[in-house]
Amino acid sequence: MKDLESHLSSSFQNSTAEEILAFFLGRYRGTTAFSTGMGAEDQVLTHMISSLDKSSYIFTLDTGRLFPETYDLIQATEARYGIRIHVLFPDAEKVEEMVRQKGINLFYDSVENRKQCCGVRKTDSLKRALMGKEVWISGLRREQSFARKETATVEWDDQYRLYKVNPLAGWSHDQVWDYIREHRIPYNSLHDRGYPSIGCQPCTRAVEPGEDLRAGRWWWEMDGHRECGIHRK
Repeated sequence: MKDLESHLSSSFQNSTAEEILAFFLGRYRGTTAFSTGMGAEDQVLTHMISSLDKSSYIFTLDTGRLFPETYDLIQATEARYGIRIHVLFPDAEKVEEMVRQKGINLFYDSVENRKQCCGVRKTDSLKRALMGKEVWISGLRREQSFARKETATVEWDDQYRLYKVNPLAGWSHDQVWDYIREHRIPYNSLHDRGYPSIGCQPCTRAVEPGEDLRAGRWWWEMDGHRECGIHRK
């Protein structure tokens, strides 16, 4: 699959993010899904996708532990673009059983517990959202973390058996924010308070100047590979 991945990425090497999106939204109309975590990159992609096709399937995963500011942004984004963001919730019985066995804040106790929580609250819902899809659009950028430095613009995802498209893979942090300011795109107010990467409220903190952009995610863990399992790198 590495040869296929290289071929796919090289085919769009000189294409803009808008051109990449236009190709996949057109070629795979009805079987393309965009997963937004309501982050800065995701807001850029929502703006582009809404400009191309407002009927595109855009979804977000509500873990039940998000910041109030994130919910406010969902509503503001829908109003700005005249779209509906599909909000997916975790299986209530699985959440209840997990909490009954390990407690409401189990994720602080071990990496294993944290990954279980992410799995129940996020990954299971992602599987449901991608079922039957051929293309998954995400806002990954190489610059976001060491684990993502090899992110291809277009790759084959073996886990979900579809194309994973990362139109902003080569974008810098400054490019993202220049685009947001230029187009007056709504964004999470927490970004202005030192939160470059925003996830669940109990698992996210502001970062200090000079820290990695994802240093505020699961900051109590010693392992530098801080991913929830949605993006396997």
